[in-house]
Amino acid sequence: MAQPHAAPSSTTDTEAGWVTVGRVHGLYGVHGRLRLYSYLDRPADLLGFEHLWLLRESGRDKRRLRDREELGPRLVAGLEGVDSREAARDLLGTPLQVPRELLGADVEEDEFLWADLLGLPVETLEGVELGKVDRLIETGANDVLVVAGPDRERLIPFTREAVPEVDTERGLIRVDWDPDF
Repeated sequence: MAQPHAAPSSTTDTEAGWVTVGRVHGLYGVHGRLRLYSYLDRPADLLGFEHLWLLRESGRDKRRLRDREELGPRLVAGLEGVDSREAARDLLGTPLQVPRELLGADVEEDEFLWADLLGLPVETLEGVELGKVDRLIETGANDVLVVAGPDRERLIPFTREAVPEVDTERGLIRVDWDPDF
């Protein structure tokens, strides 16, 4: 089980057809440039999109990327219509989305886009409801599902042994997990 392509670490349920690929992370300079945090396997790929869609309370706002550059581990870009530090400040924390078809995601049978797992209900093999996938954590050894339940948050390794069934069509993840753990 792997997380190909888009790898959001946290977001709300993604509307069908859209994938959250990053977020506005910080400010860079005084002319409205932004530091971007990428959820992609290869972070710099975020700068390769011609447009990004800002997910705002009012809806999606399509913006052309300009003045893009990779500065060491930092991704910096300007967005069309954002020309001042004040305008950029208003975007801090804003999720960045693209239409799913722009990812060109050739997902293998046993692979999933993280965006497809977010918000799915999780239950044990015995049918005990544990909560919903809130986010995923990439640890190096294996990814970890963060399941937010009514009583607590659980960290469940995203391995075949711990997660024997992921049914994105039915919208359910079944885990071999002790509900008291």
